[in-house]
Amino acid sequence: MSETSQPAISTSLSEEELAAINALTYEQARDQLIKAVQALEAGGLDLDASMKQWQIGEALAKRAQGLLDSVREQLDAAQASQASAGASAGTQSNLEQ
Repeated sequence: MSETSQPAISTSLSEEELAAINALTYEQARDQLIKAVQALEAGGLDLDASMKQWQIGEALAKRAQGLLDSVREQLDAAQASQASAGASAGTQSNLEQ
């Protein structure tokens, strides 16, 4: 059987599904990711359902990682701000502001 005669597997997530995933909190994304992985590990899904679960899992992992990265950036910025404020604390330049 040639590749062109095989049925296409519909596996892409809809914009609505992606929007719903992108609206999740970190904890919600993590919990849903756990469920997606468990569904894949349990087996019994047909190929289309397995691919859908895998794509959902990928999107959930990306969402959770993006949220973690955002928090890391905020923490880094706060630490940098504290370090620069601490460097000038008690100095003449700090009093002239």
